[in-house]
Amino acid sequence: MIKLALSDEILMKIDKPARYIGNELNSVKKRPETVSIRFVMCFPDVYEIGMSHLGIQILYDMFNKRQDVWCERVYSPWPDLHKIMKEEEIPLFSLESQEPVKNSDFLGITLQYEMCYTNVLQILDLSGIPLSACERGENDPIVIGGGPCAYNPEPIAEFFDLFYIGEGETSYDALFDLYKEKKRHGASRIEFLRAAAGIPGIYVPSLYAVSYRADGTIDSFRPLYEDVPSIVQKQVVTDMTDAVYPEKPIVPFLKATQDRVVLEIQRGCIRGCRFCQAGMIYRPTREKSTERLKELAVQMLKSTGHEEISLSSLSSSDYTQLKELVNFLIEECRERRVNISLPSLRIDAFSLDVMSKVQDVRKSSLTFAPEAGSQRLRDVINKGLTEESILNGAKMAFSGGWNKVKFYFMLGLPTETAEDMRAIADLANAAAALYYETVPKENRNGKCQITVSTSFFVPKPFTPFQWAGMYPPKEYINRAKVVNDSIHAQLNRKSIKYNWHEADVTVLEGILARGDRKVGQAIRRVYEKGGIFDAWSEFFCYERWLDAFAECGIDPDFYTLRERDPEEIFPWDFIDAGVTKEFLLREWKNAMQASVSPNCRMRCMGCGANKYGGGVCFEDKN
Repeated sequence: MIKLALSDEILMKIDKPARYIGNELNSVKKRPETVSIRFVMCFPDVYEIGMSHLGIQILYDMFNKRQDVWCERVYSPWPDLHKIMKEEEIPLFSLESQEPVKNSDFLGITLQYEMCYTNVLQILDLSGIPLSACERGENDPIVIGGGPCAYNPEPIAEFFDLFYIGEGETSYDALFDLYKEKKRHGASRIEFLRAAAGIPGIYVPSLYAVSYRADGTIDSFRPLYEDVPSIVQKQVVTDMTDAVYPEKPIVPFLKATQDRVVLEIQRGCIRGCRFCQAGMIYRPTREKSTERLKELAVQMLKSTGHEEISLSSLSSSDYTQLKELVNFLIEECRERRVNISLPSLRIDAFSLDVMSKVQDVRKSSLTFAPEAGSQRLRDVINKGLTEESILNGAKMAFSGGWNKVKFYFMLGLPTETAEDMRAIADLANAAAALYYETVPKENRNGKCQITVSTSFFVPKPFTPFQWAGMYPPKEYINRAKVVNDSIHAQLNRKSIKYNWHEADVTVLEGILARGDRKVGQAIRRVYEKGGIFDAWSEFFCYERWLDAFAECGIDPDFYTLRERDPEEIFPWDFIDAGVTKEFLLREWKNAMQASVSPNCRMRCMGCGANKYGGGVCFEDKN
């Protein structure tokens, strides 16, 4: 029996102690003396969020399939435990062995969201690992960053020994084998990192130098040694069907955000929305075979006991065998009394028919994501949705028994005008009116409920909008007010509810998303001032960030307000993410002309992702 790292007295004091005790169903236990590599996988947020992350479940399963590796997990301690650990000098521990994270060979941190960056420092600090990579010694773990935020690793480069760019199923075996070889020959930490830089997809920040111009933009970014690659290539799994996937995922003790079996049906998206980073960095779109998905569904339901299964995809409706898969799941889940969740579906006749079979339409709501209110702005962002298709979907939903509809939009998109903002209210009003026109009074389940939610647009690396400027927080609030006032002026205003995102969080996310190495000192300063869990509104403090920027001599407006010059060197330009800068710039110019580009199955736009030799780029050739 493994002794818990926290005493009963501490566990009784803190909120949700089950976050810290490990021993969940399907977690992996190994004897330390039987493995060569101890790897601790971290999601820098609370347990319930981290346990919902599919990428960690995949890598946890993959790493533990190796006899010589023991992969364990750690999540950010909630502030109540954080305080106790600091006061009593309790080192942060992994869940499986309950031993200090500092004793591992690797600490791998998933970077899913920029607002978790202070939690990265929390993990390092509580583990007793020096925050800066340059201060670490031979006995400290190698700290690795990966995930979507690693596509611009520069704001947090100081805190990581290396980054893994791309999909982890590809190069980790080579990294582990190299580590064992170097360890066997008594190589130093620096020697290992120098050799690791030669593995495809591995970026070692300490082996590169950056210089700046007088205006603050980057002058040059170059490797310090000839054997270190100047360009780091994104790693891609070309065969999704045979790729590793957890047949026995870990079942959390607490109700996680995604408390269900997750079936990844494909990776990537054919749509080409110009604001969407995931749609660009996960190119090309690659499908998993229906037969493999059927096998996985049965095995995972059996091994977990979950009562719900969900399809994971950026756009499930674009999976070519969706009808066959869904019909199988409906039959399988009916026998097992398991619910089916079908996110990312376009609202069409097939989708509504399926959803009516798997949802209680009296309780559930349907979600539409037009992203922009006017057709002109939807063309700018290349959304590929017309007002007719949106309202037709709503009409079909109302006819099918739904009376609750959610609409998601973004404010602050490039070229947005007041007319575009007011169009959000007009579209919501038109949908509400359609309900009363479509559904006879005697058939209505109460009044129509249209919920409009707006977030504020954040330009992300490797998107056509990476050149776009942002706005000050006050301007975002003004834009939300235009929408709010327009909704209150609508005939069906009583059927419409409006929510909007925090403007100051948006601005900070924009700084961290497109920042350079200079931003790292402000992140450290915020953590030193007590900043953690910035992704949680109850802990976020914008003034703390503004103070840190001022103390570090950083002008936030430099990273947000200005539109980038086409010739500017970006902090992430050393990464080859598959989509070329030429393609992204072409799409940026198309956006300025409100010119629509076809999706990948309609016509190839020459984004560059066909160099990987698989996926949608080669469907016609198979």
